[in-house]
Amino acid sequence: MTTPPPSAGILLWRRGTAGLEVLLAHPGGPYWRSRDQGAWQLPKGRIEAGETAEEAALREAHEELGAALSGELVPLGSVRQAGGKQVEAFALEGSFDPQMLAGNRFPLEWPPRSGQIEYFPEVDAVRWFSLAEADAMMLPSQRPFLNRLAALAAAA
Repeated sequence: MTTPPPSAGILLWRRGTAGLEVLLAHPGGPYWRSRDQGAWQLPKGRIEAGETAEEAALREAHEELGAALSGELVPLGSVRQAGGKQVEAFALEGSFDPQMLAGNRFPLEWPPRSGQIEYFPEVDAVRWFSLAEADAMMLPSQRPFLNRLAALAAAA
């Protein structure tokens, strides 16, 4: 079995009135359409050849959100997702208006075996969640990033 290429992403966070909040993305496309709880994740994507994980995380966030993020990236380590993909994450304190979502689209033969190509957004929604809400809504394999962020914020 071939190991999937590694990915990198950004866990954008801010301090809200109820404590820490994180921005999570809902994947676009027909396979994710009816999934909500356990489907949200950080904006992420493949680390390309010659690219650092930090560069990939910033590029992918820009591609998926439609906005360039900047600031100090704080490493949150990596996790192995259920499908075997290794994801390296970085925390970034910042802000993003979910209504400004304007990310890339990807082609997919849809319906399957129809010969028709449809274009779907890589991310169809983003939303700010409290850490408790994020823990309930996030892709289970990415939840360790929430605990790591909380520990960093508590130490700051």
